[in-house]
Amino acid sequence: MGERILIIDDEPLIRWSLRERMQAEGFDVSEAPDGQTAKRAMERETIDLILLDLRLPDVDGMTLLGKARAVLPQVPVIMMTAFSTIATAVEAIKLGAYDYVSKPFNMDELALVVKRALEAAALQQALHTRIDAEKEKFGLLNLVGTSAAMREIAGMIRKVTRSSSTTVLLRGESGTGKDLIARVIHYESDRANQLFMNVTCTALPDALLESELFGHEKGAFTDAKSQKKGLFEVADGGTVFLDEIGDMSPTLQSKLLQVLEYKAFKRVGGSADIEVDVRIIAATNRDLESAVKQQAFREDLYYRFNVLPVFVPPLRERREDIPILAEHFLSQLSRDMKREDLTISPDAIDKMEQYDWPGNVRELRNVIERAILLCETGNIETDDILVGKGHGRAPAHARRHAVLLPEKGCSLDEVEKELVRQAITRTSGNRTRAAELLGISRDQVRYKMEKHGLGGGNA
Repeated sequence: MGERILIIDDEPLIRWSLRERMQAEGFDVSEAPDGQTAKRAMERETIDLILLDLRLPDVDGMTLLGKARAVLPQVPVIMMTAFSTIATAVEAIKLGAYDYVSKPFNMDELALVVKRALEAAALQQALHTRIDAEKEKFGLLNLVGTSAAMREIAGMIRKVTRSSSTTVLLRGESGTGKDLIARVIHYESDRANQLFMNVTCTALPDALLESELFGHEKGAFTDAKSQKKGLFEVADGGTVFLDEIGDMSPTLQSKLLQVLEYKAFKRVGGSADIEVDVRIIAATNRDLESAVKQQAFREDLYYRFNVLPVFVPPLRERREDIPILAEHFLSQLSRDMKREDLTISPDAIDKMEQYDWPGNVRELRNVIERAILLCETGNIETDDILVGKGHGRAPAHARRHAVLLPEKGCSLDEVEKELVRQAITRTSGNRTRAAELLGISRDQVRYKMEKHGLGGGNA
């Protein structure tokens, strides 16, 4: 069945002609000759699009438009009007109608407007679905931990999201989860229905980073073959997350300060000011106070950002969160890797609590992922938790598969083939994970599989 269109018009001939054309286009059709019938249809039927006449015998079309926007906010409404009431139809657009068509109809043009409206509604619905999924994924409940530090961060986030301030500074060591906190701030705020854009300031050379942030005009530099909008422009109404801002060059720091001060900027090679409303969240693991003293970071930019600083402590300072995080990552990763039967032993948890985690939460996640790959039983033990230099003691299965050189020697190719075969078998053919086990690249795994005639594998 196709999408259902509700035709609201008091003239039987118009309803008949519209019904015939819409059904020919593959749509289901429902009809209403007056406002009361239309209201009942809106409340009881599944409607995908409404064709609404401006003049009805019992209610004004504008009033019915308001009803439609309240009851079916995602459903596009196309107004139908005579030439003499086009001004009213334009006003209806301002009140939420998708478009208007004039009587007498050009049926081909009307069919095109209907299809475009349904396509736009489908895209909007897909966007809302994605945003809803992101809200669930990055809501405040996804900040895992019960330590005093995490409770304090949660409280600060609530204050930030209620604040009108558009700048936030996240400070803490690498791997502590500043990027997650930035997303939580966005999706807990009233900007959640707009875009979240992020860039790492050290990932691009200055010229490319400037273009990425501010956009450029056609011909602004050699490779600028067309106009490009920057992150600030694209994310208007939403959030831009600048990671590792402490390493931003002085030139870009100056331009960023202009955005914060005036909420406007110029594209590279442009002359027109572009006004935007974005929340800028910055993150750094640098000592900004020292950077300011060394004139490596602008003092005025530092004070502009330091209005709402959020300090994210290292994992070693909130060890009580380690078991909760470990279980969280186990649940998340084992589901993705189809090992949902796994548990973590108390000894393995104790080993993790004794470790200092220089790589913080990111390192803990990687260790849990590696443990899932290495574990050959239903319970992750201490030997599966590889931390520290050299990853500590080799796991039991690694000791079982250790290769001892026979007195009479052996074929190195056969040894290599056997180790590659074991890695591919243990990871169910996943070349990326097999490469991690063997300490080589994914391309090297593929080459060695071809070399030894070991078929299969993926990812």
